[in-house]
Amino acid sequence: MFRILAAVAATFALSALPAAPAWADDDGPEKLFTFKDRDITESSGLAVSPTHANVYYTHNDSSAAPVFYAVGGDGRTKATFHLRGAQARDWEAMAASRDPATGQGALWFADIGDNLDGAWPDVSIYKVTEPRTLKDATLPATRYRFRYAGGGRNAEGIMINPRTGRLYVVSKEFSGSVYAAPKKLSTTKVNVLRRVAAAPIMATDAAYAPDGSSYVIRTYFSATLFRPSGETLARVTMPELRQAESIAYTADGKALLVGSEGPNSPVYRVPLPQRAQATRTPTPKPVAAEESARPSDTTDGGGLSAKDVLIWLAAAAGATGVITFIARRTR
Repeated sequence: MFRILAAVAATFALSALPAAPAWADDDGPEKLFTFKDRDITESSGLAVSPTHANVYYTHNDSSAAPVFYAVGGDGRTKATFHLRGAQARDWEAMAASRDPATGQGALWFADIGDNLDGAWPDVSIYKVTEPRTLKDATLPATRYRFRYAGGGRNAEGIMINPRTGRLYVVSKEFSGSVYAAPKKLSTTKVNVLRRVAAAPIMATDAAYAPDGSSYVIRTYFSATLFRPSGETLARVTMPELRQAESIAYTADGKALLVGSEGPNSPVYRVPLPQRAQATRTPTPKPVAAEESARPSDTTDGGGLSAKDVLIWLAAAAGATGVITFIARRTR
């Protein structure tokens, strides 16, 4: 019943959002492809392959198996991969990274969704070595368990700083936060996530630029780009989507890729303003320099204007009324 009520509330809230503005053909978003695979019904995470040209990865949302898909630029699935030693309680995000020393790619899958905002004692993120061959296979996964220093959170975003290799989780709340994982992750004990920055309201995904010069956090309304220090760099309006869930940078760092849940969902390419485009190749920094490069509490949270906040409050109030009505009718 909780999921039904939550779905009704979400639908009501999303229906109250303003329509996306019109875009000029030469500088606005363009549809890159549409997922053709009938098994991709709730694309919740999106990442660009670090080693395969014109290949994108995605996975479904909750109530699915620990499976991800390699998709070509035409939207057709090239390979389906199952994870051995993994569960899929509520997969909400993924990220890709590349070892600068070996060139080997890695994929990260975040089982971090928590609709009860703290019901789970810990959450898990799985790391998988990117397959060299794109054909159906079962891959071994390394599991890392996490808990939040300030108590449980619902979250839908993860990102990896390519300069330092550090993992971050972004919570989905009205007062969201960016949480940093330990510099070195442990597979034998629960890793503690510590708050290091504010995040936009109700963030649905996040990603680091391929050169580490910025990171982006998206919401249902827009996307906000930040410098590694947490300073707001730019805001980017998103194309109108059924349920805006995923975001990633293109391989050249000059645009964002954004996706949505739902069967045959599209992926759009959204150009970035010149000042926010990545231009450099990531260079690993010594551990001592890492602290100054991570997000900090100087961020203003970005992503929503006063008008957006009022819309959210109105939608939330309406959704509360809908939930109350249904709850009374179903006693």
